[in-house]
Formats: sequence, C-alpha cells, structure tokens
Amino acid sequence: MSPVEPRLTLERRLLREHAIVIACDEVGRGALAGPVAVGAVVIDAPRSRKRVPQGLRDSKLVPEHRRPEVAARAATWVAASAVGWASSVEIDEIGIIRALGLATMRALADLRVHGVVPEEAIVVLDGNHDYITPAGGTGLNIRPVIKADRDCASAAAASVIAKVARDALMTELHDELPAYSWARNKGYASPEHRSAIREHGISHHHRASWALLEEPTLF
Repeated sequence: MSPVEPRLTLERRLLREHAIVIACDEVGRGALAGPVAVGAVVIDAPRSRKRVPQGLRDSKLVPEHRRPEVAARAATWVAASAVGWASSVEIDEIGIIRALGLATMRALADLRVHGVVPEEAIVVLDGNHDYITPAGGTGLNIRPVIKADRDCASAAAASVIAKVARDALMTELHDELPAYSWARNKGYASPEHRSAIREHGISHHHRASWALLEEPTLF
C-alpha cells in the first residue's frame, strides 16, 4: 500500500472562515537526548490553491536522504515557517508536554517577527491534545487533528521542516559527543545509544529525568 498523500482539503475549508491556517507538528518527543522541536507553517488562500510540493509527506514517511530537498520545497511553498525548541534541561524541569507547548509558543513568536498574527489564524495541531493553551497560548483558536501530519499538507510541511532542523542539530551534537552515535540515531533509543549510555553514562544533552535504560515507551 502506498503512503497516504496529504491534501489541502481541511485547510481550504478552514480558510473560508479564517484568514490563515498555522499548522504545527513536533519531532523529538520520544528521544532520549536532545531538544524537542515544533515546526509551524502558515498557509493562506493563495497557497491553498497551489499544488502540494512533490514528495511531501509526514517526515516519518520520507526517506532520510530525501528529507532536506522535500523540506526546502515545503519552506518555499508556505507563506512562512518557523521551528521552536525546548531543551533537554527544560524537558527535565517541566515535563515533555509543557515543553512541547513552550516550543510551540517559541515557533509562533518567530512567526510574529515575520509579520504573522497567530490570533488571526486557526492553529491546526497534530494529535488529540491541545498543549499550546496551557503554555500561554491564550487568544488562539487551536484545532487538534489526529493524523494531521499524515493527511494535511500543511502539517506534513511543518513535520518535515522540523525534522530536518532537529536532525541537523543532533548531527552537530554528534560531533561534540560522538560516543552516542547521534548522527545515526538522532538521540532516539537505538541499541547502540543505550549501550553507549551504559558505558559512558549520560551527557548534559540527555533527558536525565527519563528512565533512559528501560524499554522504549509509547511516546
């Protein structure tokens, strides 16, 4: 079965009632090390009438070697894009859900710098939980949508843009601490990553509050 091709059906419907759609998706939620990142992209009526960029999918469905080119096409297609971050230290301090909200608020703040007014948008959030409002996103119209990153082209764009940005950062951190093989595992719970933690202990980029050597959780 071929992967589902994301469409603009929902975005076009929402744009009948809202000036813009801001779609958000996170990457790095289940990693053992490194920050969590949230991509945010803006779709307006003119963009909603354009063809979806070739190869655009949820980042998990795009082969790693093709993600940079797909992300570049997505960034050119949308009206604006940003990536917000929350560090491993922040994740330890406030928990992953609040950290996701914090990263999203930072992405929205970046969009504001580029003239986007989030209060004029409907914010499509991949998943079934609004973690933006508890992080201070008052006055925003939030619409959680299950499988948005699979079905909605805007959320797929946010996903792949954030994924490429976070992968690049983890590759840089690999150069700093090569023992953990982050260039390959990007901070996720691969056998080699867990083995390195057993051998070397944790670094300042690890999420120290997590049970790092237990079996993977369902994040």
